[in-house]
Order: sequence, then structure tokens, then C-alpha cells
Amino acid sequence: MHFSQSNHADLLAAFNQGDMVRVLALSEIPPQDDETILLLRALALRATGRLHEALPLFTRLTQLEPHTFEYWNNLGLVARETGDASTAERALQQALTLAPQQADVHYNLGLLHLQQKQWLAARNALLDAVRLAPDFVEARLQAAHACHVCGDNTGEEIMLENVADWPPQAAEQALTLASMLSTLGQQDAALRTLQEALLPDDGTAESMRQRITAMRAALYERTNQLDLAEAELASLPLENVRTDQRQLACAIWLAHAAIAARRAEPARAAQLYERILATTDDADVLAQAAFGLAAAHDKQGLPYAAWQALQRAHDAQLSIAHTIVPELMTEDSQPLAMADLSVSRGEHDRWTALKPPRSEQSPVFVVGFPRSGTTLLEQMLDAHPDFCAMDERAFVHELTERMTLAGQPYPSALADLTASEADQLRTVYAAMARQIVPDLGTRRLVDKNPLNMLCLPMIMRLFPEARIILCLRHPCDVLLSCYMQSFRSPAFMVLCSSLERLARGYVRAFEHWFNQVDVLAPRVLEWRYESVVSRFDEHVLKLGHFLELDDPAPLARFAEHARNKHYISTPSYAQVTQGIHSRAVHRWHAYREMFEPVLPILRPVMGRLGYA
Repeated sequence: MHFSQSNHADLLAAFNQGDMVRVLALSEIPPQDDETILLLRALALRATGRLHEALPLFTRLTQLEPHTFEYWNNLGLVARETGDASTAERALQQALTLAPQQADVHYNLGLLHLQQKQWLAARNALLDAVRLAPDFVEARLQAAHACHVCGDNTGEEIMLENVADWPPQAAEQALTLASMLSTLGQQDAALRTLQEALLPDDGTAESMRQRITAMRAALYERTNQLDLAEAELASLPLENVRTDQRQLACAIWLAHAAIAARRAEPARAAQLYERILATTDDADVLAQAAFGLAAAHDKQGLPYAAWQALQRAHDAQLSIAHTIVPELMTEDSQPLAMADLSVSRGEHDRWTALKPPRSEQSPVFVVGFPRSGTTLLEQMLDAHPDFCAMDERAFVHELTERMTLAGQPYPSALADLTASEADQLRTVYAAMARQIVPDLGTRRLVDKNPLNMLCLPMIMRLFPEARIILCLRHPCDVLLSCYMQSFRSPAFMVLCSSLERLARGYVRAFEHWFNQVDVLAPRVLEWRYESVVSRFDEHVLKLGHFLELDDPAPLARFAEHARNKHYISTPSYAQVTQGIHSRAVHRWHAYREMFEPVLPILRPVMGRLGYA
């Protein structure tokens, strides 16, 4: 078929008018050397969903003009959409070679890596796209998602810092964005994102609406608003779930199971989690369901069934962690890298004198191994009008990284820190804190991060007069709780993947703590969970005395305060609203057979902590 100049004009006019059906009709037998015709037909085929027909045309365009990056980019895009990952990667890498400063190419490569669940590669490509085009909203959203999966909390927050200015998102992207905003504590923004989500205009609109409803229910459950969660689920009855729509079915079952667990219906929750495990092959959903099933079986008094579910949960999480932290997959790897960074007595003697902030000008640091009661204590302090908590933030750890990036290796460079440099680090810390609690005012900041126990040198260099509270709990109860918990950090996924590895990590963390306390001599109060729950009023007074409070009484009203607060970022968000009880004491006894092999590892530290 011969294409005249008028044919070209008609084709361009149809394309510019968005009439893809006419474009295809006018270019039904395209010449193999006419770029314009090939390009317009290929674009029209893609726009109408005929991807496999578009692919050879984009391939032909790269042969005709191998130095045109746009053709390689389009080939990569369509190859990804058809599932041809190898062709997509080759094409996009060639486009990058030709146009390394084109944000779109980095973005498409990042989407390919996301589809392949190559999270680190996706993160790097998408962050490059944002670096080249800071206002590229789609790239920022997907970069935040990749950072989220990789455990890069700081990167995730930076990508989402202007999210309030973003336009409404397509439904699939809105679900991703709402999930991230929820983990950052921005529940209102998450709900608004779902409310404004743009539903597709095809046959999937109803299933997408149901997925949005299921997530809204999950958000309400996560903020302890169970009545609102159940009201949402009323429109998603279990008997109407279509099992052929696996993603939707699992979302609905997860939401119903979470409410059943909260309403003390573990048998019903277990049944729903079993359905999910039989339906999905998505590692993240598998882990969620298996951890939920373990918790349900634990409530039913079925420790062996719970343990089997936990092993399945950790297998799923390890498959995720393997792609993110492959260097930690070996048996001798050390997920708690900060435990290697300590200050010797000789190094401490070299610390130059600095004028420190007074105790009342310093944060109160709540530390201890995760699942030791740190959230309970944090909410007690936050209930007092003199204090303000900011949930769990890794700001102290971030300061250690900033030092190293500035050419001052942590912790050895702490010795030579000048007064100006220390002030600058404190200013950075305060700025990060005020982004989370802008209404801090004259209240004292509560910095609760369990693993700040591994950052004691930084705390003591910047805030040597600070009050530090070490939360303690029977090591076996701590380890059981960690093993039963779904952690988002890839390093913690690895640490908690086996009880033996977890026990060795626990011992290593406390050996580091004991050593650094001997060297640095901080002001520490030991807050022992078992004693607190048995003699609560006595320990409230003891805590008030340590913090020099005139009236410690508000500390005791933490449960009501936590319920009113709605969002609590840590896994204890439900338990901490229930007040003081002893149900979590000696919980490990039901699993003693599983703990026997690790007790020899724990005994030296158990003795030193008073749990012999």
C-alpha cells in the first residue's frame, strides 16, 4: 500500500484527535521503512491493548533508527507490559546509554525492576528518575514504594514529603500510597487518598472499589476504630467473595480476619487466614496471613500449630529479604551491624570537653530490645503533659550515618567533635523531631527506639545529661514476641528468621550495651516489665522520681490516652490500649520445648539481667 502525503496528514489528524481505531484502519498494512506510519500504528496498538502486535513494530523502529532513545524506551515499555522482561531490560539499558539524563527511561526501568521484585535495583532507578525530575509524581510514588519495601524509611519520607500537593491517583497507585501513608502515621492523608482514588473505566472498577473498602477497614482497625472498620466490612460480606479474584479475596479476608482477632474470635480468624494461605502466592500476603494464623493458634492454646505457621511466615519473609539484603543470608552474617560500633575506655578518655544541654533540655531516651515493653512506657510518658512522644524514629542512628558520610567515621570521630559540630548535630536532630511533633513547645521529647541501645555513644556525646530508660523483660518472652512479629525491616526479617539466630542477636545486643554502659556511665533506669505489671503504682512513683516530676499521676492514665491517640506506629498498637495486665508474662512457657536448644545461648545474659 502506497502512503501519500495526504495519507500521512489523515493519519496524524486521527492520532492527534485520539481516534486510535481510525489510526489502525488507515495504517493496516504499514510500510516497513516509514517511521511515521510505524510509530503511529505502534502507539495506537498499545493504546488499544494490542501489545503483542505493537512489539514487532517498536522493534523495527529501533532497527531503522538505532540512535533514537525514544524508540528503545517505547520498546522496553511494551516488552515489560507483555511480560518479556529480558527484551525490556535490554531495550531500556540501551535507551539509558543513549539518554542517561532522561527521567522517563529511569522510571520505566524502575517499573520493570518493581515488576520483577528486584527491590534495590528498582529503588535506585526510581530515585535517579526523581533526581532528574523532582516534580515527577509517578516516579516519586514508586520510588517511595521501593524505599518502603527496602526498609529505607528516610528515603520513603523524602519521596512523600509533598504528597499533600499531589493530584488524585489511579486506584492501584492510591492503594499503594495509602498503605505507605498509614505506616508513616498519616492516617487522615491515607483515608483522603482512598476517597479521591480514580477508579478505572473498565470492568475492574467494582473489584477495585471493594479493595479500597477493604483497605479503609484495615486503616480503621489499625487506628483502633473497630466500629468504623466493621461498618466498612458490612459491604464486603464473606459469602460474596469471588475466589477467582485472588488479590481482592485476600484483601477482604485479611480485613475480616483482623477484626475477628480483635474481637477475641481466634477460630474464625484462623479459618480466614487458612483460606488466604491456600489462595495466594504473594510472599508479603503469605507472611501477613501466616503471622496472623500463628497469633490465632496461640490464642487457641495450640503452640505446635502456631509454630508451624511461624515457620511458614519466616520462609515467606526470607524470600523477600533475600532480594534486598543478600549479604545477610549467610549463617554467620550480623543483622545488628551497630553492635560492632563501640567506644573503648581509651577512646572515651580522649573525648574533648563540650558544654552539654541540661537534663531537662535533653530528650528522654527509651531503649531496650524490641518487644520489651518500650511502647507501653512510651505511651505512659506521652500521657503526661510534660512530655511528647514521636513514635518510633531512627533519628539517632541517622546522625551516625550523617557523621560517616561527612568523613567523620562513627564512633571514633566522636572524640574530636567540636562544640560547633555537636551543636549542628543537635540542631539536625531537633529539626527532624519537629517535623514529627511540630507542637512540641516546652515539653520534653520522648525518643523511643528500642535499638538506640546500640547508639549509646552518640546519645552520650550529644546529650550526656539525658535520662535513659532501659526496658527489660524475660529474654524468652522477648524472643517469642519477636519471632511471632512481622517486622518491616529486611535486616530484622533475617534476624528473626530462626530462634537461634534471634537468641544470638539478643545476646550480642546486650553484650554491647553492658560494655558501653561500663565505659560511658549513662543515667539509666531499668524498667522491668514483670515488676511493672505486678506493682504498677510503685513503679509509677519510681519513674516520676527518676524524671523529677512534681506529679507523676498522669503516667498511669496511658491506656485512655493511647485509645484517644488512635495511631501508634509499633506492633503493640492494640495491646497498649488495654491497660496493665500480666497475660504476656511467662508466655514462653507454652513453647518451652522450642526454646530448649537456645537456652544455653541465653543463660549468661539472663543471669546478668536477673532472670536466672
